[in-house]
Amino acid sequence: MGCEHAQAAGGQTSPSQFEENTLSEVKRVIAVLSGKGGVGKSLVTSLLACEMQRRGHRAAVLDADITGPSIPRMFGIKEHALGDGKNHIFPCRSSNGVDIMSINLLLESDTDPVVWRGPVIAGVVKQFWTEVVWKDIDYMYVDMPPGTGDVPLTVFQSLPVDGIIVVTSPQSLVSMVVAKAVRMAELMNIPILGIVENMSYFTCPDCGCEIKVFGDSHVEEIATTYGIPLLARLPIDPAAAAACDSGKVESIDTAPIQPALDKILSL
Repeated sequence: MGCEHAQAAGGQTSPSQFEENTLSEVKRVIAVLSGKGGVGKSLVTSLLACEMQRRGHRAAVLDADITGPSIPRMFGIKEHALGDGKNHIFPCRSSNGVDIMSINLLLESDTDPVVWRGPVIAGVVKQFWTEVVWKDIDYMYVDMPPGTGDVPLTVFQSLPVDGIIVVTSPQSLVSMVVAKAVRMAELMNIPILGIVENMSYFTCPDCGCEIKVFGDSHVEEIATTYGIPLLARLPIDPAAAAACDSGKVESIDTAPIQPALDKILSL
């Protein structure tokens, strides 16, 4: 059975064919989803792309968070995306070769607000797939906006998503919100590859002990309930936060995220 709400919004839950740009070639599409904001979804997206690129695969990030784009700044990209005058746009490329497309690469200033209604925002995300020239991409990561609204629905209906990574933090309230994201993925008939828990702990610089800043994690419970693997736990790392703020996300140690990457590579 499909999702009646998805069908009412104007499409099938799992279309057999997707509109594509004939100049693009993308082998795998992975959506990075969270039920709420502030859990580090963009960080997880960036780390997955960075590590994939380091392993010799061509990686790309489609920033679908139109009203809260952060990917270009995290990668230190300050130039604008360019077009060819024929309704084709070329993504920008990070210093290590990750192709990136974001609304901030089209705005005059990255602080300009995007004050658009949902259908317009969803249309832009679809254009990022159909009008951007993605050349020889092995793995594309879609940095989704939080929640289960117009844009996630558009991505699942308009892009050939191969799997979903769900990002959460340890609090029990967030686990409830993750359940909503998991159920949406199930309704859209897209496999959930696993869960990544961010901000799991802080390592004391003096004794090396792991301190659970947000208390005991509840993510394992929801992972067990839905039969989804918990792929990785990422620490609270002030150095990583500083690297993101300064546009140097590619310098962050990606060791904690590697089990999630191994899962994606097994597709």
